[in-house]
Amino acid sequence: MKGDNKIRFYCSTMASILFFEKPGCQNNTRQKAWLELSGHTVEAINILEYPWSKEELSLYLGENPVSACFNPAAPAVKTGTISPDLFNREDALEAMVKNPILIRRPLLKTGNHYLQGFDTAVLRTIITLAPVPGAEKVVESFIMSDFNNCANSGTLSCNQL
Repeated sequence: MKGDNKIRFYCSTMASILFFEKPGCQNNTRQKAWLELSGHTVEAINILEYPWSKEELSLYLGENPVSACFNPAAPAVKTGTISPDLFNREDALEAMVKNPILIRRPLLKTGNHYLQGFDTAVLRTIITLAPVPGAEKVVESFIMSDFNNCANSGTLSCNQL
């Protein structure tokens, strides 16, 4: 189909990606590596130090349910101090701007696409995730990994840099 060819052509080009991460996060490190091993240029930005505005952050959160935009590994969420289900969108944005550890990550921007989380199905509609020659085995090991759950879920390490 003509539309399918357009998508394949777009996905075959290499992209420049802004990647908002928490430095030291194991999942973010593997996610960046997968993108780079797929031939993309990744500019990593510390999500905790970036000067967020509610307007800019809102672009990344898109139409996701408010509760899904919170980082479930953030200490305040894990301990129940903050209950994401009780926030409206405006209050959630305000809380996340004040305390960026609350933002579910990574946040990615490529072209005019703003994404929250590392959803490979969504990413594949925008960019290729196929490995460059020689990186096939490494990328294959990433495909078997859990990119959505914190490897340190038993600790409050999300607060540590």
